[in-house]
Amino acid sequence: MKISIMKEEGTAVSTVTEALTRDILTMHALGTSLPSEAELAGRFGVSRVTVREALKILSGKGLVDLGRGRRPIAREPDGSAFGEFLAAVIQYDPKGVFDLVEVRMTLEIQSVSLAAKRVSRPGLVAIESALQGMKDAMPVIQATGDAEAERRFHHFDVGFHEAIAMASGNRVLTFLFEAMLKPLEKSFYLSRRGRELRGQGLDVTIAAHQRILDCIRDGNQRAAAEAMRAHLEDASRDMRAAIEAPVP
Repeated sequence: MKISIMKEEGTAVSTVTEALTRDILTMHALGTSLPSEAELAGRFGVSRVTVREALKILSGKGLVDLGRGRRPIAREPDGSAFGEFLAAVIQYDPKGVFDLVEVRMTLEIQSVSLAAKRVSRPGLVAIESALQGMKDAMPVIQATGDAEAERRFHHFDVGFHEAIAMASGNRVLTFLFEAMLKPLEKSFYLSRRGRELRGQGLDVTIAAHQRILDCIRDGNQRAAAEAMRAHLEDASRDMRAAIEAPVP
């Protein structure tokens, strides 16, 4: 009898968890409060303990923020677990960067195509601003090799690609890209080393990004996709050059 009750309770928790997940993703704006535990218990016809367990599961998934003495607050997951996995792959297996490039090839070609179709003026400004940040950092790096300037360059480079994902208007693409931010920044350092070994400078990177931006601005989906593909294929060659270079 006890086992049966436990099974029923587990089923109730799963049912409430699924229903609340659907509500959070379709009905509740980020940062808004959900109904109280008592209200949710009444709505679903379950105990407050069942509701509390369901909310703990949702908190673990990053869908709600829980705090003592206040109602749960809706939020979107931040993809940190996926990002940590990607970072570990790159850290412990340098060739894992090629797996990351393959994923980027699929996600970023799709996102840049959608961005060319859907981009708003604010979205375009965000992409332009990130590229300008790269342009501003480039002469400092070329003149002094300043490590902070290089960090800024890669930071804006990541921001450029993130802004394109956001401009796509696709929440899933944006979420997946946000999960890749830290691993991407690490891979960009490797890419730059390989670019130098291949006799190319930062101006080549800037030119590739400018082509992508111009295609988005023109609303040319096919050209934007081709420009992104060419850029990522070039980045893959850069990283291969860096990995295969003899250790000094």
